Amino acid sequence: MRHSKRYSEALQRLDRRIAYNLEDAVVKVKELATAKFDESIELSVRLGVDPRKADQMVRGTVILPHGTGKKVRVLVLTKGAKEKEASEAGADHVGSDDIITQIQGGWLEFDVVIATPDIMGQVGKLGKILGTRGLMPNPKSGTVTFEVGQAVREAKAGKISFRVDKYGIINAAVGKKSFSPDQIKENVQVFMDMINRLKPSSAKGIYIKSVTLSSTMSPGIRLDKNQIVEAAKA
Repeated sequence: MRHSKRYSEALQRLDRRIAYNLEDAVVKVKELATAKFDESIELSVRLGVDPRKADQMVRGTVILPHGTGKKVRVLVLTKGAKEKEASEAGADHVGSDDIITQIQGGWLEFDVVIATPDIMGQVGKLGKILGTRGLMPNPKSGTVTFEVGQAVREAKAGKISFRVDKYGIINAAVGKKSFSPDQIKENVQVFMDMINRLKPSSAKGIYIKSVTLSSTMSPGIRLDKNQIVEAAKA
């Protein structure tokens, strides 16, 4: 696989033999993020679970204290009084039948979809469209609820959903290059604390196998998993 000149230069500035502590890794990832745009900072966690088993499917939500740095466009599918509640909470789009029709026609100008339970029968029509993009409202992620105002505020504040993929890896954006080192560090610690809390009782052996931090255009920086796990527990 051929890499860009920027990626190759960054790789030369990174000692792949070292497992960095979180503080040093954050400094290094900002140093390697040399693209002209505000690169996302991403965390990859490889878990010792078997995602094929329902009782080892690690998934959840977490509110990052400093958000992800991305402006989140929130769509609320609801009717009646809840429309006003959603709008007042800051939802970017609110509606029901009309918006469902727009989505069926290819409109996808949103990042999070929240729906009230009474409209899920109609939202089900969008399963193939929203499901493949990870946008389908789900009670487990708090996006199927009558508390739409709270759900909208949480989404805007930096609440993210995550789930382990078929390879046992969880990927999540935990900030931007423009964030301060402390902001990135705190987001990572909160995220890792949640991963620890979600350890399946049926998972045997090593739960967190590796943790890597990277920017959009940089190589991954291997973290000292023991240090980051202990920090997350603190």
